[in-house]
Formats: sequence, structure tokens, C-alpha cells
Amino acid sequence: MATGFSSDTGDALGDIQIFRASGEFVAFKDLWDQEEGTAVVALLRHFGCPCSWELAAQLKDVKPRFDSAGVKLIAVGIGTPDNAQLLAQRLPFPTDCLYADPERKAYSLFDLYYGFGRTFFNPASRKVLSRFTALRKATENYTIKATPDDRSSVLQQGGMFVFKGKQLLYARKDEGTGDHASLDEVFDVCCKVPTA
Repeated sequence: MATGFSSDTGDALGDIQIFRASGEFVAFKDLWDQEEGTAVVALLRHFGCPCSWELAAQLKDVKPRFDSAGVKLIAVGIGTPDNAQLLAQRLPFPTDCLYADPERKAYSLFDLYYGFGRTFFNPASRKVLSRFTALRKATENYTIKATPDDRSSVLQQGGMFVFKGKQLLYARKDEGTGDHASLDEVFDVCCKVPTA
């Protein structure tokens, strides 16, 4: 399930520095046990994207399930820690697993899709229409103020990744806006490996 990625992806990701929602720098390698730990890394689009709020709401709902299986949930969005705080406060979302990648370093490492066509015209983006009720509920307290100042960031797509230590077990690039991975499928991948 992680085809198309090099075997050293985990090492390369580990060296990337991002921000905690509280504002401190942290390296990916410090977010989970790099020897035995299992982690789900959800790269949201940007903090001002309603579809990112929808995915964050879903992640919040399944977090206890991942926690009970010993899986670390890591949600990363594009923007500043202040943007992350807006989502965390208004959704709400737990800040202990929320991180900001304002320079899109992790997104570049995974070569996630980017561009106007992907964002607005990709057929995969239509999937969100079937989830209109969930999207509406997740965005009840939405604010566009969570959008990053770098407006080109709104053209970045996200993805979902599962690691066992540094080994990449699962990788899925979002084809378009709102084209998220199945969290049941992600959980199944996590449960096929012994967890710490």
C-alpha cells in the first residue's frame, strides 16, 4: 500500500521540523517511537479548508479507537500555529495531536498533489457532495481566518500515511479536495502490525 515511495521516506520525514499547535518547533522523529511505534500521519490541506475541518472532525471521533490500539494520531495542516489554534478551539480538536507545517515541507516530501485543477476541478473533489451533512456539521463554527496568509497554500492537497517505526506501511495521496482516505481502512492497516 506504500508503493511509489522510497524505503528511506521515514528517515527523511523524521528530519522535517514542524510546529506544535502551541507554537514550539518539533521534529517528526520526536512525534512517535521511531523503533516500534505505530503512527497515522494525516496531512490535512490548510487550516482554513472546510474539508480539512470535516476530516479533523472524523479524526477526533476515531482518536479513542486509535488510542486504544496503541496508535499515535498526528494531524498536520498548512498554516501557522495560530491557524491551528483556530481550528482546535472552534471545531474543537485536541491540540496534543495537531501540528502546523507552514512551509509544506512534509507535503513536498510526499510529493502530494498541488494545483488549481486538482483543487477545484478534479472529479475526486465531487465526493464531498455526498458528505454534505457531515461537512456542514463539522463547519458549524468554521472561520476563514484559519486560512494561511500564503494563499498559494490553498492549492495543496493532503494525504494519509501509516508508519511502524520508520517503515511506511500505507500511503494515500488525496486526488482532489475532500478526497480523504477511509479511516476504517487506515485502522485495519494499523491493526495488521503489532503495536507498542
